[in-house]
This record gives sequence, C-alpha cells and structure tokens, in this order.
Amino acid sequence: MAGSAEEPRTRMLIVGAGEAGQMLARQMRGDPGLGLEPVGFVDDDPSLIGTDVLGLPVAGKIQELVEAADRLAAQEILIAIPSARGSLIRRLVLLCKRAGLPFRIAPGLRAIIDGDVSFKQVRPVAPEDLLGRESVRFRAESARSVVAGRSVLVTGAGGSIGGELCRQLAALGAAEMLLLGRGENSLFQIMGELDALNTGTRLVPIVADIRDVDRLAVLASRHRPGLILHAAAHKHVPLMEDNPEEAIVVNAGGTANLIEFARRVEAERFVLISTDKAAEPSSVMGASKKLAELLVRHAQDGAETRFMTVRFGNVLGSRGSVVPFFLDRIAAGKPLPVTHPEMTRYFMTIREAAMLVIEAMVLGEAGTTYILEMGEPVPILELARNLLVLCGFDPDEGGPGIEIVGMRPGEKLHESLLDPGEKLEASGAELIHRARCRVGDPAAAVAALPRLLDHARRGDRQSLRRDLADVLDRPGLAEPLTARSRT
Repeated sequence: MAGSAEEPRTRMLIVGAGEAGQMLARQMRGDPGLGLEPVGFVDDDPSLIGTDVLGLPVAGKIQELVEAADRLAAQEILIAIPSARGSLIRRLVLLCKRAGLPFRIAPGLRAIIDGDVSFKQVRPVAPEDLLGRESVRFRAESARSVVAGRSVLVTGAGGSIGGELCRQLAALGAAEMLLLGRGENSLFQIMGELDALNTGTRLVPIVADIRDVDRLAVLASRHRPGLILHAAAHKHVPLMEDNPEEAIVVNAGGTANLIEFARRVEAERFVLISTDKAAEPSSVMGASKKLAELLVRHAQDGAETRFMTVRFGNVLGSRGSVVPFFLDRIAAGKPLPVTHPEMTRYFMTIREAAMLVIEAMVLGEAGTTYILEMGEPVPILELARNLLVLCGFDPDEGGPGIEIVGMRPGEKLHESLLDPGEKLEASGAELIHRARCRVGDPAAAVAALPRLLDHARRGDRQSLRRDLADVLDRPGLAEPLTARSRT
C-alpha cells in the first residue's frame, strides 16, 4: 500500500540570523507538524552576508529582504530580532508588505530570558510592536505581599486602565475589589471578565460619581479599603477645552473628594493616576490633572496614608485613544486625521501601564510623584502610515490615506513628562523614576480649589480660566478658547 505524499511545507525566510533565529530554524526542521521549512536568513551583520548559518544562506541585509525573498522563493517571513526597536519593526513591516508575503514576529528579549523562545510564542505583528517596547518584568511576589488579602478600591474601574488594574489586582490575590464607576454598562462588562477569572476575589460593583461627596461619605461608612487606586478622570484634551467646568469638577474636585474618603477609611496607600499633559499644562485637561497632583502632594502633610502620584503618557489601545480610532477609520475606509506632520506622543501598552502603576504603589514612598519610563516618543504620522500598512494599504497610493487637519485647541506638538525644574532620580525599580524638585504650590492649589469649583458650577468659564492660570502660573490658560495658541 503506497504511503501518502508528505504535505509541502511553507518556505520561511527568517529576519535575524542570531540566537533566536537559529533556535526557531531548528524547531522548524525538527517538528514536521509545524509545516514550515526555513530557506534562509537576512541579517545586517556584514560578517554573515554570503555565508551559511545552519546550512542556510544569509541572503543579504535586511534592506534587501524583498529581493532575498524572491530569490529563495519564500512564502512567509519570520521577524526574529528580539532586541528590535520600534523603528526597525516599522521598517520591516513595510518591507514584508512590499514583498507581498505574510509575516510573523518572535517574542522580545524578556520572553527569551524568562524561557526558551519557541513557536508557541510566535504571533502576528500587532500595533504595540511598532513601539518597540520590551514587556515589563513584573515583580509579582513583592506586589502580592502588599495586595494579597486586602480590600482594594479602584475608581474608573470600567475604563481601560481601571479595568486592567482590576485584572492585575485580582490575580495578585486581593480579598475584596471595590469597583467604582459612573457607567453601569462598563462596570457590568468588567465584572463579567473578573468573574470568569475565578480568582476568589470578592467583587463589589459601586455605581457612583466621585463628584458626589455625600455618596462617598456613605461608602466610607460601609467599606474600609486599605489600597485606593484613583483612575477615574476626564482625559480628552479637545473635549475638556469645550467643557472646562467638567475637567475641574471631576479631575480636581473628584480627586479632593477621594483624598477625604481615603482619610475617613484610614487607607494605607492612595495612588493618583496622572498624565504627561499635567507637565507644563497647555490645556484645561492637563491643568486639571496638575491641580490634582498638587492636591495629592498637599494631602501627604501629616497624613498616615501614603499618598502618591504616577504620571505617564498615552496608553496604546485604551478606549478613545489614537490606535483604535485609526483602526476604526481604516475599517470604514476613511482617511486618518493627523493634526500635524511633526506631532509625537509617548505610548505604552495598557497592561504595561497597569503593572507599573501597581509596582509604584508597592514602592509606596509617601508624597512621591513617580514617572514611568515611556521610551522614545512616537511620530503620529509614522504611526498612521504603519497602521495602514499593517491593514494592507499603501500609505502613498490608494486606500483610506492620511489627512493633515491642523492642531486642536490645547494640544502640544510634543509632550513632556517633566515640568521645568523637575529631574528624574532612581526609584529602585527599573522602569519607574521619582520626580525631584517638583514645581507648583500645593497649599495655593488647595486654597484655590473652592473658588475654582464655584466658577465651574456657575459656568463662569472666564473666571475659571483666569484663576486656574494664576494658581498654576500658566498665563496662556486664561486666554479665550478662540485665541489659544495651536503651537
């Protein structure tokens, strides 16, 4: 009886002839079930060009990927450079698309250090790969020692950051999770996700508004969380320029209310989630978060609770952020609006941000402002171009395309994580820094808050902007919306 013919294997060109690429090539050869056959490498090491590695040709430099793929009749491309920065991955995506071949990516350095690289870890290229950031090595044991068996309150629990904080905290063994949010649908959704994790954490959904002092007082009589992570906030710069009252009442007033709540329940630790837009604020949203930072600094004076702030940039993939917005536009066939061709932003993934916030809480130095390591800023135009490429479109020919639409009120061309006069110093954690020589007058912020809230409740935007500009010493914030600088 004749045996069946062996199924043909997919011919794989490997980008990177180093240890990871060689390891994956050996796995392809040793496991017929993968259905893959390595046919060669491309690599920028000049000593390897024209030689054989594992009996496979190094067919050229990375820039010659298209020609090498054609010569070797490759059918798929595997990116196996664990140390690749985002700029290289973005270039490789473009080359793979020009070659007209599907492509996958091997894990980063940390995954290899933690365990041998294998095809179980190989996956499609995702938008976060364009950042070129290594995954955070989370010190779970030290975090568990602070979180396990405790009652934890997360505000904004139905949001992107708040929800991920809840997932991580539940996995760390929190005995009770108080999920506070204004939107019942988002709370319902995160409750379902956490229930499915089956961690044993008691979940308490709390539909409440942090602006409501009376409601928070009632909650303080019912619950005594030892840890409070305050993620609830208005975050959209242009929307808050149009609604400055809301920015102040929620971001500043709400934070003041949560500080009082923390005092009542005698919480051990309180973490404010802040933003790079609070550094040198040019928008009402950024100014409201700077005000919140000052309130938290002032709260530390004489307090038993350890009050701290964690400041970081944009979160890739969070609700309303640029990547899902661009992907929705691409799916609808609409052009991607980029406000300025030179605009850049800092990015990190949701999971990375949540883990670092928890790690900062674990560090727990009273009165500290922590700054997360954000890496290099990403050009938004380049991000838009590469998302188009990932979705199969040429950014320069056909497809949805890109439109330069002009900067919006309150936006900066480039964000900064630090105020002038602030300096970074080591915190003891690899990707977390302390801000030294912090600027601003916390006592003045506390004194000004009732007046700012009164302006907001009466809808007196002119007085609100004027007093906000005065207390933060940012004269530009007082200008009328139509006259604000867009640079």
